[in-house]
This record gives sequence, C-alpha cells and structure tokens, in this order.
Amino acid sequence: MYADSDVAALYDLLNPWDPGLNACDRFYHPLVMGADAVLDVGCGTGAMLTLARERGHRGRLVGLDPDRAALERARRRGDVAWVEGRAADAPRGAGFGLATMTGHAFQTLLTDDEVRASLAAIHGALRPGGVFAFETRHPGARAWERWTPANPDDVTELVDDAGRALRYWHDVDSVAGDVVTLRGTLADAEGRVLRVLGESLRFLGVARLDGFLAGAGFVVEERYGDWDRTAVGVTGPEIITVARRP
Repeated sequence: MYADSDVAALYDLLNPWDPGLNACDRFYHPLVMGADAVLDVGCGTGAMLTLARERGHRGRLVGLDPDRAALERARRRGDVAWVEGRAADAPRGAGFGLATMTGHAFQTLLTDDEVRASLAAIHGALRPGGVFAFETRHPGARAWERWTPANPDDVTELVDDAGRALRYWHDVDSVAGDVVTLRGTLADAEGRVLRVLGESLRFLGVARLDGFLAGAGFVVEERYGDWDRTAVGVTGPEIITVARRP
C-alpha cells in the first residue's frame, strides 16, 4: 500500500512544476519572481516556491497547506517558511505583495462560508495593492465528464521513485449542484490497487466567483479563459483571475 509520504511524492510525479514545459506554471512563475513577499495558499509539496528560491528569489516566501505529508516533503527546502493550515488560516496583517492558489486548489473550497472565510483571510494577508492570483476550472467545459478510465487521456502510466510501474486514473462518484466528488485510483502494473484518493471539487461560474471576490474587497484586474491569455468563453477550460486588494 502507498503511505501518505508516498502519495506526496506521487503528486510531484503527476504534477511536475516546470515553467519551461507547462503553460500554467509559466503564467505564475514571473508573478512570483516579481513579488517581494509571496504566500502560496495550498502549496502542497512546495514545488513552485522551491523553484523560485532556486532561481534567485531573495524575498519572503511562505507556503500554507493542511497536508502534513506534503509539507514534510516541502520542508526539504529550509529557506522557505512552510506553515500547516488552510486558506482561512492565512495570516492577517502579514503584508504579502502576492498570494496564489495554483493547481485548482481554489476548487477545494466547497461551501459559501469556506469561500468567504478563505477570501477574507487572503485579503487580510495582503498589503494594500497586493495581488491574489488563482484559477478554477470553468463549469461550462464540464471537465468531470472526461475523468474516467475509459478516456485514455485520463490514464497516466508512470514509474515512481522506487522504480515501481504504476497506473493512475479517475472515477466520478457524484455531481451534486456545483460540487463533483471523485476518486483517484493508483494501481501497480498487475492491476492491484495501492491507494484510492477521494476528493470533492466545486465548479463556480464567473458571476458567482466575482460576487465572492467583491464581497471580500477584491477588484478583478485580469481575467483569462486559458493559459494563453485568451478571454473567458462559455465553455473554455479555465477561469484565471488576477485580483487586487485596493
């Protein structure tokens, strides 16, 4: 079976942070490098901030995440501050110039109260003029309909750090309103299941999203429908937002 530490390592294999290869990473990297103080909310294993430090960022870098195993992996880098907590625990009055939520982490905020509390905390962690950049999948694209082992693009074959050949895929268990509940299954080459990872994701449309942002005191400055900075459409894959605290 896969332990929590194995799952944290697996995340890095499934989601390597590389601005040279991945358009989403290429979007965030210059924002991080151009900010003197950065809070990465939902930092996971810390790949984004680790790379920023490796490439010469000399300012304050703080990663915040509730997953202890992921943070233990992140803490291999000792010159970044790694803090256990949720988005709503973002430190008010901290004076960050930039806050981020990458990897669609915003979609793990499932209730209105959780969204409001998280945005209020992030707003409070930024100094006046500070920026909050994040993305969420556009509900019109209905991405969950492609999260199935019947879709070859959703099945990932990989080899882990121990040399084990693995296969990873998704199954959707339910769609209730704007919340999708799914499972990620990890199996070995013989098909034996090693770990099942469950999660729920919320798909907010532009109008609802902007209502929450305005309620928290943010002003939307940039909005894109994909990583090439095209406009948000009806069925485009993403809602990418750069909002500012006035």
